[in-house]
Amino acid sequence: MKLTKLLGIAGLFLMALDQPAAAERATFGGGCFWCLEAVFEDLKGVTSVTSGYAGGHVENPTYEQVCGKQTGHAEVVQIEFDPKIISYNQLMKIFFTMHDPTTPNQQGGDHGPQYRSIVLYENARQKKETEAAKQAAQKDYPKPIVTEIVPLRKFYGAETYHQGFYKANPRQGYCSAVITPKIEKMRQKYASLLK
Repeated sequence: MKLTKLLGIAGLFLMALDQPAAAERATFGGGCFWCLEAVFEDLKGVTSVTSGYAGGHVENPTYEQVCGKQTGHAEVVQIEFDPKIISYNQLMKIFFTMHDPTTPNQQGGDHGPQYRSIVLYENARQKKETEAAKQAAQKDYPKPIVTEIVPLRKFYGAETYHQGFYKANPRQGYCSAVITPKIEKMRQKYASLLK
């Protein structure tokens, strides 16, 4: 009887080991969320990218409220990914490459606190890896990196028309002038990580 129980427990343990790892999430902002969404959705292991708002103090903010600079929120993306295929650390390296983390409250022509560079971590491991990635990225920039590293309190998905914006509007002026060059840069630099 005891042997049967032991074999049953061992079987359950082996079955648990065989299960795929749970998806992880990464949440960060580096300017317009349309840019980051378009960059990260082409990577192997990324299962979804959602544009939204985080880091503020207003419940369920709208795009207009966030642009009004009174909610404290940043435009961010929340990425779901399979850590067996792409690691959090790899995502962080791409993040620090694909925007200028040295400009407070600005990315290119986009100005305001909603465009700040920010990473919102969900656990101690993410915090530690983000701090290490920030430190490693500093060698690539002559000015200090100003990226905020804060705990994720709440993520709010942006309005439907913001989701998949680049794919739906690749020829729109902002998309072709700002997003397309970022995507081309990412595809050249990180070709081995593309789907």
